[in-house]
Formats: sequence, C-alpha cells, structure tokens
Amino acid sequence: DGFATTPSMRRLRLIWVTTRMHIEMDEYPVWGDTVEIETWCQSEKRLGIRRDWLLTNVANGKIIGRATSTWVMMNQDTRRLARITDDIREEYMIFCPDPPRWAFNPQNNCSLKKIPKLQYHSQFKRSGLMPKRSELDMNQHVNNVTYIGWILESIPQAIIDTHWLYRITLDYRQECRYIDVVESLASLESFHEMNSLVKSSSPRTSTGEVVNGRSAIHSSNSRAATVKFLHMLCLAGSEVEINKGRTEWKMKEEKRFATP
Repeated sequence: DGFATTPSMRRLRLIWVTTRMHIEMDEYPVWGDTVEIETWCQSEKRLGIRRDWLLTNVANGKIIGRATSTWVMMNQDTRRLARITDDIREEYMIFCPDPPRWAFNPQNNCSLKKIPKLQYHSQFKRSGLMPKRSELDMNQHVNNVTYIGWILESIPQAIIDTHWLYRITLDYRQECRYIDVVESLASLESFHEMNSLVKSSSPRTSTGEVVNGRSAIHSSNSRAATVKFLHMLCLAGSEVEINKGRTEWKMKEEKRFATP
C-alpha cells in the first residue's frame, strides 16, 4: 500500500492514476543489447504530474525510445479525482528535475495530439478479452501493459507480418476490473488508407466488422510505408469506453528482419 505516494497522499487515501500514455520506439533492442532506462516526474499544470522515460542503447549511446505519461490523483475509496494540494506538491517536487526536462520537444510534441473517438462499428474487432489476476495492479486496476496488449489484438495479421509498431498513444477513460469482459476495436485512421488496404469482399458481420482478427488487408498492398490505426477498448456488449488510442506502424526493412 502506498507505492509511489507521499505521506499526505497516504493519509488522505489518494493514489495516482494514468490519463494518457505515449510511447515512441525508433528501434527495438535485440538479444544481447544492454538498455539503460531513465525516468523522472514533474508537475503538469495544477491538476496532475507527468512522468517521462528515455531508453538508451548502452553500447553506442543512441536513444532508441521515448515515452511520456500524465497522471492525476484519485481517492482510493470514492474513486473520484482529487486536487493536488500545496502540501502534496511540496512532498514530491523534491524528486523532480530543476530545470524541467522533457522526453519530447515541447515545441513539437506529437504526444499531445488529440485522438478522435472511434465508432463502435469498427473495421476490426477482437472479442472476449478478460484480465487475469496477474494483470491487476495494487489498486485492483488492469495494468497499463495489459491495455497495450489488448489494443494490439485487433491489428490485422498482415500488418503484424510486414510492419513494426513505431508509435502508440492511449487515453484512459475508465477503470477495468477483474470481472469485466472487453472488446478491442480498430479502424484505419484515414480514408486513403482504408481504400488502399481493406478488401470490400472480406468476411464481415452485418455491421461491416471483421471479427476476431480475420484480416481484411490486401497482402499485396500491406507494404504501405506507414499505417495508422484508431483504437477503442470497451466493455463487451456496450459502447462504454475504457480507453481509446492511436497506433502508427512502419514497414519492416527486409535486411533487418530477414531470417537466416
């Protein structure tokens, strides 16, 4: 109890909850690489804090990944958001860098880009996702890694085969509990991508969805240099949004990903 909280937060039964997570990977480490992870937090206006990360390949000093996230306080009992008081701010500010640091250039920060809401009748859908007990954090929420995994479940296999995940942004809207059943929805973001990649003759439901990962992507056209998807996780059988997201995929380099 009380992980990553201050004495005042523990006294008032307050915890941190994530509102947004943004990750960018310029390249992924391979077997034998040593990676250094640096992280820090700092105030984000009056209502929350931000935590950033840098991932560096130790061998050459190259930054291979960056991430940023925003957090707000919530009362552990009422599940309502709480304001950060001056007492609490003084307790955690001693751990924040001075002057402030950013993983992403604040003048050109794509992590702030708004995510449009995906319609429930999406192009791709994975149903029946259920959390395991090992996927719950100390506050009995589904953890952030599980949400990312669920988002990826609705990506067509043809994209997984030919592209690698470069960028992901998630907005967290509602808690997900152990008893919940979740649906993962995805659609290509732009009309141009939709026309060039999706087969109109693919097997679909009456609402036009491709169910449980059946790919509607032309194998011959899945080699687009960059592909973007919009995502939504919702409670099964409803349009109650748990979170929404955006992913961006880059085409794999043949020489880098070729098998021996």
